[in-house]
Amino acid sequence: MILIVIAHAIAALASPILVARLGRRAFPLLALVPAAGAVWVARTPADGRTESLSWVPALHMQLDFRFDSLARIMAMIVLAVGALVLVYCARYFEDDEPRLGFFAGELVAFAGVMFALVTTDNTLVLLIFWELTTVLSFLLVGHYAERATSRRAATQALLVTTAGGLAMLIGIIVLGEMPGGSYTLSELVANPPSGTAAATGIALILVGALSKSAIVPLHFWLPGAMAAPTPVSAYLHAAAMVKAGVYLVARLSPGFSDSGAWAPMVLVLGTASMLLAGWRAMRVHDLKLVLAYGTVSQLGLMVMLVGLGTETAMLAGLTMVVAHSMFKAALFMIVGIIDHSAGTRDMHKLGWLGDRAPFLLIISIVAAFSMAGLPPLLGFVGKEAALAAVVETPVLSPAAGWALTAALVVGSMLTLAYSIRFIRGAFGRKHLRRPSKAVANWHAPDAFFLSVPTVLAAAGLVTAIVSPWLGSILETYSSQVPALGLPGRAPAGTPEPYTYHLSLWHGFTLELGLTAIVIVGGVAIYFVNREMLARSALTLQSVNADRIYDATLRGMDTASNRLTGFVQRGSLPLTQTIILVCFALLPTIVLITGDRSNVEVTLWSNPWQVVVGLIMIPVALAAVIMRNRLAATLLVGLSGYGVGVIFALQGAPDLALTQFLVETLLLVVFILVLRKLPPEVDERNGVGKRGPRAILAIAVGASAAAVTAFASAARSTEPIATMIPDLAYEFGDGANPVNVLLVDIRAWDTMGEVAVLVAAATGVASLVFRNRRFGTAPRVADAPDAATEGRSGTTWLRGGTLIPSRYRSLILQVTTRLVFPTLMVLSVYFFFSGHNAPGGGFAGGLTAGLALVLRYLAGGRYELGETIPIDAGKILGAGLAFAAGTAIFSLLLGAPVLSSATLEVTLPILGHIKLVTALFFDLGVYLIVIGLVLDILRSLGARLDSSEEQLALRRRVEVGVR
Repeated sequence: MILIVIAHAIAALASPILVARLGRRAFPLLALVPAAGAVWVARTPADGRTESLSWVPALHMQLDFRFDSLARIMAMIVLAVGALVLVYCARYFEDDEPRLGFFAGELVAFAGVMFALVTTDNTLVLLIFWELTTVLSFLLVGHYAERATSRRAATQALLVTTAGGLAMLIGIIVLGEMPGGSYTLSELVANPPSGTAAATGIALILVGALSKSAIVPLHFWLPGAMAAPTPVSAYLHAAAMVKAGVYLVARLSPGFSDSGAWAPMVLVLGTASMLLAGWRAMRVHDLKLVLAYGTVSQLGLMVMLVGLGTETAMLAGLTMVVAHSMFKAALFMIVGIIDHSAGTRDMHKLGWLGDRAPFLLIISIVAAFSMAGLPPLLGFVGKEAALAAVVETPVLSPAAGWALTAALVVGSMLTLAYSIRFIRGAFGRKHLRRPSKAVANWHAPDAFFLSVPTVLAAAGLVTAIVSPWLGSILETYSSQVPALGLPGRAPAGTPEPYTYHLSLWHGFTLELGLTAIVIVGGVAIYFVNREMLARSALTLQSVNADRIYDATLRGMDTASNRLTGFVQRGSLPLTQTIILVCFALLPTIVLITGDRSNVEVTLWSNPWQVVVGLIMIPVALAAVIMRNRLAATLLVGLSGYGVGVIFALQGAPDLALTQFLVETLLLVVFILVLRKLPPEVDERNGVGKRGPRAILAIAVGASAAAVTAFASAARSTEPIATMIPDLAYEFGDGANPVNVLLVDIRAWDTMGEVAVLVAAATGVASLVFRNRRFGTAPRVADAPDAATEGRSGTTWLRGGTLIPSRYRSLILQVTTRLVFPTLMVLSVYFFFSGHNAPGGGFAGGLTAGLALVLRYLAGGRYELGETIPIDAGKILGAGLAFAAGTAIFSLLLGAPVLSSATLEVTLPILGHIKLVTALFFDLGVYLIVIGLVLDILRSLGARLDSSEEQLALRRRVEVGVR
């Protein structure tokens, strides 16, 4: 199973290359991948075999796959229909189709993701594949990105199904974390938890399932998705994605069908979808929309059946799933052929098509008859089983059972009616004397184009004939549902309870009588007065779900704009005030209402802390009242150095070293920015009065201290910090717990942090340079001739020759020339020693960054180019590649992501060497910090220098002209 998923991933990545070389002929080649998977599924017994791959065990995320009967049924549909759809694409598209290679890759990837979804046995991993289908659906539906309708449809489907997925995530966590819960799907169904929390969790999961299967009131995205290419509709919206919700309901039904929220959501909403969408299919004129509303109607039927909670209903539901995948995919492909050959899907523009394309008419009738539930097709077998399941069902009261039966009969009538409407609307003569213009220009499809829908339509006939054999396969799962039987319905001589089996003929039964009523009623609905039908259609326009969706989005936009306009008015002080007020009030209110009996505050544990504190307090107060910006910045930096001293006194040399390095670097960054600001603070332009600002500052500080005290007092067991040194040495082979934490134990967090650093560097550069990145710092050879005029004298740095003599500091240049190599060696030492001593990639990168800062201050912006003639973006990219590459490499070796290994070797002269692979992850951190510092220097420093030089040159030119 894992190999099937990997094969689809490889094929998806190779698809753009294959399509670029072979054009649309690559689609049959790509179809071999899901076809091979379908062969494996057909030949492998559904014995509950499992496959597992460790991924993130600490988060309960294992790549667990389980192949049971339900997984086999769904996987066969996904892979077989997926292979046929890929073959169909070879004729549907032309070689000049835009983005065809990416479309092929997305379609193949979807088949692999959908296969993984129906075979995974871990609920969190299922959610990941669930959301991947959402993303791929968004890309496939929006294939014609230049069309506004495609963009709207893709966005609508994304928003609705993603919202359902978020609800589903909460439900999975609720069921996984509660007593008796589990993140393994099979265990969850075998031993379902009970109680209010379990009912809430299953209700939230059902929200995700019903949104994916387009059940009322979240059904409107599916008709809109018909803007997608027809192969997408035939696969995602007939056989695959929309069945994900039905699959999840069928998977959970044996364990949760008696849950409190189950029946109202599954039975009521499923029945409402069947009736409402069937009625809507009678009033649209686009052939794809008729099929789309029909799909929503039948999805409601399937959800209702698999969620009813009886063996017969599950058997009927699975039969409808199989039948629907065949006839609806075939009908969508037929509409694609009509659209491709006639240039329209509008019923009003099609006339006499049955005379021009008799074979297409025949396969359409076969598929439509199966959709209508007419014999001798699989749709009829499924509908008979559905009627048998709901008549006198033992899980509902007699009144509810008959109401459900009546709804099913009416829904079946509507299905027959819109099936007739589809056939007549596409192929009928419609009282025309001659073929319509679109049919007159008909381009007959070739046999290859017709082959795929023919196979699917014929499969509906063949499977109906061999329905007992098909039933034996489906019963391997439906038998897991409590066999409540059908009391009083057994044939003569059959002992109770009676188990229903699939067959084309069950004799003269109540279901057969109901089928006759369905046929008569469906034909009557089709021939009902069209004017009355139009009037009844207009009465429902006001409650159109699509319009409610638009109104909801407009309301959310309006509310968000008003809220944003209230809290963000373009004033930075106001924005900071709102943030700080929330920070001060919310924790304080929560802490006041909580238990304060265990709070103990230790003011100091070392007399030197008092000394440092007495220095920091007046420094902080002086920074507040100081009007000179540079002096205030230096005072703030001094208070930061005081924090570093406290870290050192507390026995945290790593934190102290990092604090000193960061504080020094921030001082330089602030000074670079202050060059463009007035030297003094003008209090006349200040926001608010000093008193309220002082009160807010004190409140924030007090809140931070209180939260720290409460957090320390909240510990009820031994702090984990006492175990970290041993864990670091045992699992990370390092004696420096801080560094091992960063690059091994919580390397996922570090990965996210370095990604944020890269994004921040890119954002700063984008804000400063506006139109384009400043790129590699200029070198001395790139300096304009005018920049070197009048600049001579002794210099120790090449870039220093371009600094005017009055600004040049020979002592600083000599010091830089001597200190820079030492700082770089020190940074390398910190990098290599960080696993066992204070240091690491972050500290080493900061040290190298300070060396670059010194070089820039002594030699100017041209000296940066002489020091590192590489674009900062490339250094950032290399660092991110090292960090991410370490994660991927460990996964390829079968180890958990970002796990480290230790290599030990004894070499001559060097002696015994121990190398931990986390060092390569640390190298990525080291490079990212250097790239970040270099980007800041070039944006906040070198860019400003360049502006000043250009301004000076412009002034000199103006003086020369005068």
